[in-house]
Amino acid sequence: MQLKADDVRLNWVGAISLEINEKGVMPWRIPHGIRNLYHSQLQEKASMPAGVRFSFHSNTEIIKGQIANTPNDSQIDLYCDGKWIKSYDLKNANHFLFENLPAGQKLVELWLPQKSTFLLKSLELSSGAIIKRYDDTQLRWITYGSSITQCAGAKSPSFTWPAIVARQNHFNLTCLGFGGQCHLDLMIARLIRDLPADFVSICCGINIYGASSLGPRAFQQSIIGTILTIREGHPDIPIALISPIYSPKRENSKNAAGFTLAQMRNEVFQTVTILKEQNDENLFYFDGLTMFGPELNQYLPDQLHPNAEGYRYLAANFQRLVINTIFGNSEN
Repeated sequence: MQLKADDVRLNWVGAISLEINEKGVMPWRIPHGIRNLYHSQLQEKASMPAGVRFSFHSNTEIIKGQIANTPNDSQIDLYCDGKWIKSYDLKNANHFLFENLPAGQKLVELWLPQKSTFLLKSLELSSGAIIKRYDDTQLRWITYGSSITQCAGAKSPSFTWPAIVARQNHFNLTCLGFGGQCHLDLMIARLIRDLPADFVSICCGINIYGASSLGPRAFQQSIIGTILTIREGHPDIPIALISPIYSPKRENSKNAAGFTLAQMRNEVFQTVTILKEQNDENLFYFDGLTMFGPELNQYLPDQLHPNAEGYRYLAANFQRLVINTIFGNSEN
């Protein structure tokens, strides 16, 4: 059974937009039609579908996808009814193939590469298979951050820390992790404001430190502007603001803007305090060192990015500290 890539029964969950042309369908994590309004380096990262999965109900026992060649090291993960089935290596591949799927009707979810682009040309299912659209009605979680949220070093797409947390809590994830590009851009604040959301988390600071893109004069004001912009569309939902995780070389070394990472954490904390004084009672601060502190340094091979095991610890700590604080239990 052959399906076109733009078949309406395929739901690209977690994508902000779909670029559809004669080549196929490519998911984006920004509105691709106005992508030139975003910084060029952010556009590049937004073309990588971290956290995106295309989903459908079917009784198929085979899934074969024709795709644009993927030259770098990346994978696609298959889940059936929420259970991991297999990862497929996409390096230098122009297709993916999953066989011997569980029999009967099931929810099929394919988690797309978090560190490369992905263009689907067509999809093949078992002969005579039934396929129905899946609409995700779970709580919508948007998480915004840096490469530490995009998670290129995760084992595979479904083992990034946002993906782990989303599955554990039955959240409908939209991941806005952009490697090197979390600079509190107004366009991203506007995007989050205009998207459906039940919960937003923001991990900010490390890219701003690295690029010295905001100094002491502008950093706090940019956080305030981001939160107030999001509140225009989501006045009452919980928002978690998380300061940078541990990075030993940056803790007490000033960047070109005069910031140490330790100072930036204090700025984030003070910003949340100021906003809560303005009656934002559903804004929460979490210290990045409690998410990933010096005790986990062995899982930080480049002193900046967690490795695959490190992302599992980050997911567990996010669950314990953020989710359990805001939602009061481990599943929703």
